[in-house]
Amino acid sequence: MEEVIIIGAGPCGISAAIECKKQGIEPLIIEKGCIGNSIYHYPTGMTFFSSPENIEIGDLPFTTIQDKPTRLEALKYYQKVAKWYQLKIHTYEKVIDLKKVPVGFLVDTETREGRKTYEAKQVIIATGYYDNPNLMGVPGEELPHVFHYFKDGYPYAGHPVVVIGGRNSAVDAALELQLAGADVTMVYRRDAFSDSVKSWVKPVIEAAIEKKRIKMIWNAEVVEIKNRSVIVDVHGEQKEIPADFVFAMTGYRPDLSLLQKVGVEMDAETHVPVCSDEMETNVSGLYLAGVVVTGNDSGKIFIENGRFHGRTIAQAIRQKQEQN
Repeated sequence: MEEVIIIGAGPCGISAAIECKKQGIEPLIIEKGCIGNSIYHYPTGMTFFSSPENIEIGDLPFTTIQDKPTRLEALKYYQKVAKWYQLKIHTYEKVIDLKKVPVGFLVDTETREGRKTYEAKQVIIATGYYDNPNLMGVPGEELPHVFHYFKDGYPYAGHPVVVIGGRNSAVDAALELQLAGADVTMVYRRDAFSDSVKSWVKPVIEAAIEKKRIKMIWNAEVVEIKNRSVIVDVHGEQKEIPADFVFAMTGYRPDLSLLQKVGVEMDAETHVPVCSDEMETNVSGLYLAGVVVTGNDSGKIFIENGRFHGRTIAQAIRQKQEQN
């Protein structure tokens, strides 16, 4: 039986594992993809908001070439941290079920060889939020040329492309697509970009729009996505925008299915899980780390603050051990 199983090998999961080791606990991390899987799926040229010292974990310095770390630098850093601390990580193994039992928990996983079952006294869920895009619920959203993730602009050069949204993911996608040679139109339901748009990027997107390198339609509600166009409603008037490809950058939300299966109490409207100050849910021995604690509002927890959850959890688990 494992003392602690951590689900998710992102920064918050790795940080939790390190803090467990510092308390004399040897955790097992189970990750459905690679180490830093969510970061791996970020756009190829993405730069972080945070300066490197604000996303460091395990007291290991994160050095970068520029002021802000890139996606590739972050991936290499978190891999090196996991190696330095000799963390036990099972990658490419997906947790598909979680059950509460008298001895603790049963964790069912799926691998290439089939299903496995682990026993654990405590479980920490640190699964992030990047796997579940916020869907618009409009006709055509399921078409094969509609994407909720953006990787690289190169394949779309020479094509009319619509980018839906006005936050960082949409702005970054629009700029990269335009630089790659796509004919880009942005549509956003508000009349100005979100205040959360990176300060060093906002002037760049505004200049691209002003110089008509990117077309912008404000106050636009998407009505339908067709094979070669997007229908939007602007103040009651419908417009049809040519689009060979559509990037619906409408944000993401955590996967709460494991929490629901095991009976974690959540707010009915926001889906914020009920947690103690020690990050323990109403299910004894089940802890949450990182953005999964925020329910539908993933904008409140980032690596910067989620990385500290592990210390609180590890100390709570150690205290339980001492009491028993």
